[in-house]
Amino acid sequence: MSFGGRLSIVLGLLIVVIGFAVWGVVGFLLPQPATVAFTSSSPGAPIDMTVQTVGSIGNGYGDHPTWVSYLVKNPQGQWIHSTIWQVPAHTRINLTVEQFDSGSPLRNQQWGRVQGVTGNVMTLNGKLVRVYDSNSNNGVGHTFAIPTLGINVPLVGVDPNANNICSQAPCSAPSSVVNIIKASFVTPGPGNYPWQCFVPCGLGWLYGNGGPMSTLGYMGGFLDVVS
Repeated sequence: MSFGGRLSIVLGLLIVVIGFAVWGVVGFLLPQPATVAFTSSSPGAPIDMTVQTVGSIGNGYGDHPTWVSYLVKNPQGQWIHSTIWQVPAHTRINLTVEQFDSGSPLRNQQWGRVQGVTGNVMTLNGKLVRVYDSNSNNGVGHTFAIPTLGINVPLVGVDPNANNICSQAPCSAPSSVVNIIKASFVTPGPGNYPWQCFVPCGLGWLYGNGGPMSTLGYMGGFLDVVS
């Protein structure tokens, strides 16, 4: 690779790091959503976590009913509008994502590669996927990515022409079209690990990177790993 190519990669990574630092500081200073805590049934036992992504959070979830968002199902089975999740260290997390939003081609195809999870593979509606071509079918709606842990899971979009796209969270199937994505990973030692969607989906904001993309509780949050 040429010097210019290497320099471009270094500068790109530097921008990502600076962006995360700024986002983390801003997130620390602003009011934060409630922490949803998960505990193992016994020491070392895996944890099942279910989240969903929706194209519009709807009324009843704050001041931005039209914003795209994540929700998480707490251990009591209730859908919570929070992106701060507490989990134990060195524990297998079986993640299920109910993806109710439509997608588009990725600006960076690297985000279509499944990375950092068990086997570097996910299942999409029961089928194994290692790399998803976002230029095919319905594209990618969002990603679940924890850069400091090397984790990236592309969340494939639903058919934008479906007549039952969910417009009010929490969404449910089969009343709404959905893609079910599953992957597992093992948590590291204690720490606060930022995670984020890397598909610019802040409609109406410059390059799609404002609004929900830069606000805790919507398209980014923290994995709070505790001992």
